[in-house]
This record gives sequence, structure tokens and C-alpha cells, in this order.
Amino acid sequence: MIAIACDHAAVELKREIEAMLTEMGEEYRDFGTDTTDSCDYPIFAARAAKAVADGSCEKGIVICGTGIGISIAANKVHGIRCALCNDPLSAQLTRQHNNANMLAMGARIIGVELAKCIVKTFLSTPFEGGRHQRRVDLITKLEQEQVIE
Repeated sequence: MIAIACDHAAVELKREIEAMLTEMGEEYRDFGTDTTDSCDYPIFAARAAKAVADGSCEKGIVICGTGIGISIAANKVHGIRCALCNDPLSAQLTRQHNNANMLAMGARIIGVELAKCIVKTFLSTPFEGGRHQRRVDLITKLEQEQVIE
């Protein structure tokens, strides 16, 4: 199950991504918003991120105008590693090296077809583990306010 959420600037892109997820046979849960009326992206980022953090959704996708604010908000939820990606290579590497569990994108930055390619790459790329696991563990310790040096 994929958590998906957006703000008012990204409703149309979210709908395109949801249609693609349906075509791919991927189940998703939409955490809003569904309107272009101005809203506060941290609310929707938190809803999706909490679903990923508690395990009810395996991964998440959050979208706002630039992807910056919504990724910052999602990353405030413990257990979330949300990466802002504007290209497929970044999506691939953040899965392989960082075991990112959420993807952020900017609807005003990238087009629909590029966004679809980024999502497909993010969802299909496995975490490599190995030396990267040690680094992900250090990120988790930072999140828990532990000393890592």
C-alpha cells in the first residue's frame, strides 16, 4: 500500500500518479488534499508519513509546488526518510543507498511524464543494504538524538 498526499498546488499531478498506480496494480491510500483551495501542506504530509511510519503503508509519495516544504514536513515524523527527487537517478539512488521510504516531488518543477518515471523508479528499486545499512542506522540514531561519533 502506497500513501499519497499533496497540497493545493499538486492536486492534478497527484491524480495522474494515482491513475498510473491503478494501472500498475498498486494499491494506494489518498491522504488529501482533493481541492485547489489553499491549504497547509504539513497536515497532508504528516497524515501520509504517519501511515508509512506505523507500517499501514509500505511507502509514501508527497507532492507540493516545489516538493521542498512537504518533504521537510514528512521528515519530521520519526521513522521517515523522505527524499525530494527531480529525476529518476535520484529516486533510484535514494532507494538503493538511503532506503528512503517516502518520495517527494514538486508539481511546479517537473512534468507529469517525468514524475511518473520517478515514481516507477522509486517503487521498483530495492535497498542494497550492506555498507548503506550502517549509514541508515546512523540516520536513525540521529533521529533518536543519540550520539553517533
